[in-house]
Amino acid sequence: MSYQHIRSSVADRVATLELHRPEARNGFTITMADELDEALKAADANEEVRVVVLTGAGRDFCVGADLSGQSFEAARTELPEGGWVEPATRVTRRMFALRKPIIAAVRGAAVGVGSTMILPADFRLAARDSRFGFVFSRRGIYPEAGSSWFLPRIVGMGRAMDWMVSGRLIPAEEALGAGLLKSLHEPDALLDAAYALARELVENTAPVSVAVIRQALYRMSALPSPEPAFELDSQLIATLGQNADAVEGVMSFLQKRPAKFTRTVERDLPPFLPWREQQR
Repeated sequence: MSYQHIRSSVADRVATLELHRPEARNGFTITMADELDEALKAADANEEVRVVVLTGAGRDFCVGADLSGQSFEAARTELPEGGWVEPATRVTRRMFALRKPIIAAVRGAAVGVGSTMILPADFRLAARDSRFGFVFSRRGIYPEAGSSWFLPRIVGMGRAMDWMVSGRLIPAEEALGAGLLKSLHEPDALLDAAYALARELVENTAPVSVAVIRQALYRMSALPSPEPAFELDSQLIATLGQNADAVEGVMSFLQKRPAKFTRTVERDLPPFLPWREQQR
């Protein structure tokens, strides 16, 4: 599919989604939001894709919403029938529901939506020259993309309050120390590190297991009691006797060879997962 504000490609079972407005430092637009939503949906449905890498063209990941020409629907006095979904949420809602791991590779500025967009990623790698900013309080606006839900779960309430209320820029080392980032790299080595991690996931993990684990961590950890997790775990473990990937995982370990997992997320997700009904 041809896109205007992003680039999408698939190689070696990894889908790369690149914000592609380098002349505007990847300023975020409605077109970009809708294209990312569509590209993520396509990657999730493509059984050849095991991992998604999200990155940006040029020296910056994303400097925030592009308000030039008043083209961004930042304010609406009336909601149309059926409601209105703000552009950043169109992206992060899709990322949250994805059944495949997402690696965000960030260099340069990641400000505003450039920071909130990467929160639902499973791994966030950054260049040493990167900087982050939840700058909404300094613009008289509000955080978007569900970031008030994601950020405290990643860095803790105290740190999230500091970053969000102050709106200050956050250097890469601080972001790493707070747990926002998995690792830091030289700018020219960043994508290589992201793809090395993607290859490790492709070669060593089972797609159905990853899909279940990713969603269970998000959805179970937010509940007030572990009882739903106890119930789900019991159902999942009870099915292992009919799980070809579980047999293969054990045999490959005993035989000291790479595993060859054959189950797919389209065909083999457990039917009783509580969030499957919510996503229909």
